[in-house]
Amino acid sequence: MVSATVVRGTTAAAGLVSLLAVPAHAATREPGTTTADAPARALAEPDVTGVWNVLNTVRRQGAPGAMARLDDRDTIHWAAVGVADRKSGRAISNADRIRIGSVTKVFSAVVLLQLVDERKLKLHAPVNRYLPGLLPDDRITVRHVLSHRSGLHDYTNEMFARTVPGFEAVRTKVFTYRQLVNRSLSKPRTTQPGGAYSYSNTNFVVAGMLIEKLTGRSVGTEYKDRIIGPLKLRDTFYLHPGTKIPGRHARGYLTPDAAGAALVDSTEQTVSWAQSAGAMISSTRDLNTFLSALLGGRLTSKAQLAQMERWVPAGTAQAYGLGLRRRDLSCGISVYGHTGAVQGYYTYAFASKDGRRSLAAVANTSNNGTVLNSMLGTLESAFCGKPAKAQRRSAPVERHEDVAPGVPLDANSN
Repeated sequence: MVSATVVRGTTAAAGLVSLLAVPAHAATREPGTTTADAPARALAEPDVTGVWNVLNTVRRQGAPGAMARLDDRDTIHWAAVGVADRKSGRAISNADRIRIGSVTKVFSAVVLLQLVDERKLKLHAPVNRYLPGLLPDDRITVRHVLSHRSGLHDYTNEMFARTVPGFEAVRTKVFTYRQLVNRSLSKPRTTQPGGAYSYSNTNFVVAGMLIEKLTGRSVGTEYKDRIIGPLKLRDTFYLHPGTKIPGRHARGYLTPDAAGAALVDSTEQTVSWAQSAGAMISSTRDLNTFLSALLGGRLTSKAQLAQMERWVPAGTAQAYGLGLRRRDLSCGISVYGHTGAVQGYYTYAFASKDGRRSLAAVANTSNNGTVLNSMLGTLESAFCGKPAKAQRRSAPVERHEDVAPGVPLDANSN
């Protein structure tokens, strides 16, 4: 017997709200490295209305649209508010494809860990063993790159110091990996190899170079053959250097630095400035399928998944493993995945420790720190459930590092 529940909303060009639930068918420890998670806690029932409320909040804060999909064992919940296209007024939907930004990093890390399983790569080996002469320091290892402890400067800091002009300068440009790495190497390093976590897109450009060198094939081909094909991800693509998202998709809108300035449609671009650090396209369905498979042990050996989950401190209530981020929620639950920021899109994609509950939430705007921080509330509602009134609080969240320098959290909130 199939049953469904609907939270009533309004259906109009300016906004669509839907909320449905239906059965689904479908090594040696290094300094500063932590290996243990908090003790596992039973997950509360998800607060699906709370997820919907967060999406409505981010729409009021300047996102044209927002959507989320929650897969909880045999049940799917989804919600969507606002528009996918400001010109046509078409309502946003979880059927829409979106740019996922730095969630791409998880895909890149999985490929490299599969190559470790195949004994083609060693995490403790210097990057220069596989890419001779690329980096100025032979002490920088593959592990350092995947955990953002290489000290390699993030070239996007200068590239997008001015948000819209920086984007327009690279919108149609095609870079080589080496050109991007050279931009990084022109600046001082941020830490010694193996030092403190310091987020840098450069690290996952190097990851892409490693994939292509070790396999002799493009990263897009490796993503397809190793992850996308086996998991039957129908909306996931590595689109580079093409500029158009194929099929049904939500358009992305970039918030200018000047408060009150009109949003910029940033949908079409090469994303060549990011490549293996952030150029993938996907959907909320596919992201949940991917993270559930990864955390459920279907994409790497148990040993390599454990390597991904060797954590180092990475900000307020966060830790970072190998291409994988852990967020510690207010109820004591930890979730695992990544955030993604690329011009016009913010994505939160996280799952429970065992992968049986997963959430992907997207707003089709970026460079709006208020929206980004509010989106964290989707994780709280999805994994912590309804909080007691006395426990309601908003944990401080720093501006995420996926793209360029931080903006004040209260800026561009419209």
